[in-house]
Amino acid sequence: MKKKILLTGASGSVGLETLRELVQHTDKYDVTAFDLENKSSKKKLQPFAKDVRLVFGDITRLKDVEKVSRNQDFVIHLAAVIPPLADEKPKLAEAVNIKGTQNLLAELKKHSPDAFFLYSSSISIYGDRVNNPMIKVGDELKPSIGDEYAHTKIAAEKAVKNSGLRWTIFRFTGIMQPSPGNMDPLMFHMPLDTSFEIATARDTGYALVQAIRHESELQGRIFNLSGGEKCRIIYRNFLNRSFALSGLGKDIFPDEAFASANFHCGYYADNLELENILHFQRDSIDDYFRIFEKKTKAGTKFIVRILRPLIIKKMLKLSDPLNAKRANNKELMARFNPEVRD
Repeated sequence: MKKKILLTGASGSVGLETLRELVQHTDKYDVTAFDLENKSSKKKLQPFAKDVRLVFGDITRLKDVEKVSRNQDFVIHLAAVIPPLADEKPKLAEAVNIKGTQNLLAELKKHSPDAFFLYSSSISIYGDRVNNPMIKVGDELKPSIGDEYAHTKIAAEKAVKNSGLRWTIFRFTGIMQPSPGNMDPLMFHMPLDTSFEIATARDTGYALVQAIRHESELQGRIFNLSGGEKCRIIYRNFLNRSFALSGLGKDIFPDEAFASANFHCGYYADNLELENILHFQRDSIDDYFRIFEKKTKAGTKFIVRILRPLIIKKMLKLSDPLNAKRANNKELMARFNPEVRD
């Protein structure tokens, strides 16, 4: 008899990699993929329609959640509002990340009380670790100033632990999916000296599916999920390699464009705890950059070199630390660079 698997947040970068892994095991798993309906999610999930049950709905609505909560054996809960949207719209983040998780737990408790619940949390809950980068599960949870997303993850973790279901929690590091040309203002929130340990989206999806076969070893435990030592790099070097491959070059932004504190990330000192169970750490930081380079078309790279000054100028406008300094916004200046004094 096939095991029934529910995957929420199926159209996200990790969700899609998880689906790609799940559909390789349709002889063992009967999969339901759940996500909010929009043009993007429909386009991304349609290729899986022949292999899985696609259900579109709103996790904040109990009647939508009830439809996917019956007779499930294993739940991989990825649905969430993530930064920067989570920080821009904290009420929405609270509704989806906390209330949505509570809705799912409550409906599973009613209709699938024996289900195993895997919750995806975040490294952001540990807060600023620039000066103390070696992170373990038992460390203090201390979100950085303004990190609404981290607070929702802490609250959701508590709901999972108190749910009465069998559970495990994976605290994801920075999960990277190579996407040349992506411009995210959060890139300027991370201090350049940050110790940065990534995991690729495909390794993360693989880990989540491997977890289905290891309930007993995961039950009631929290793990830090990352790519391990071969996925470590200093953030400044990460940016330089990324921009060089895209055609922009190295050290293209002034240091003042970046925050010096109040973000997150670090090295997971206990990353082998989960690796020794699931054996998922296949990719290295070099593998990530090889994929990045492969996705960067030669023609695009040529155009980027020509338009380099304009692109850099446009990207600099996304720098919140720099904008705060230029506007003389004391509150934001203190948030991004606490060492700055009046």
